[in-house]
Amino acid sequence: MTQPSTDGRVRTFTWADPLATAAAAASLPGLEALRRVASGELPPPPIASLLDFEIEVVEPGRVVFAFTPAEWMYNPIGSVHGGVAATLLDSSLGCAVHTMLDAGQRYTTSDLQVRYVRALETGVGRVLSDSHVVHVGRRLATAEGRLFAEDGGTLYAHATTSCLIL
Repeated sequence: MTQPSTDGRVRTFTWADPLATAAAAASLPGLEALRRVASGELPPPPIASLLDFEIEVVEPGRVVFAFTPAEWMYNPIGSVHGGVAATLLDSSLGCAVHTMLDAGQRYTTSDLQVRYVRALETGVGRVLSDSHVVHVGRRLATAEGRLFAEDGGTLYAHATTSCLIL
């Protein structure tokens, strides 16, 4: 349980059983599994509930996530912690790869390179993480993505990943 800070700020969240979602999704092609999460037919993973992000677009080889930066995401120097941006990019990049996988296939991030362009702060409105697949092989897939303001397109970070296909 979250403890209140000295000035009264509190954050709590709830989440669904991630293993139940994983079990339901295991028998579906990746594209269909993600479409069901996006529609609410399957619950989102706990990380999405924690960071308040949601799936906006699911297409073959492409996924767009959205979130609104909040004060509780701040680091000690007064901007959103870079790990939040990296997590959002890692999630959308991996899910873009997931859309290309058959039922029963899984993946894991083998590397992630994030390039931060500018600090992310509250007040910028919704931010999108738009990721697309570059290559899918038998054992390795690559993807790239951008994190930018929905209103105006200001770029905050961009990333590339390699995912090991299991």
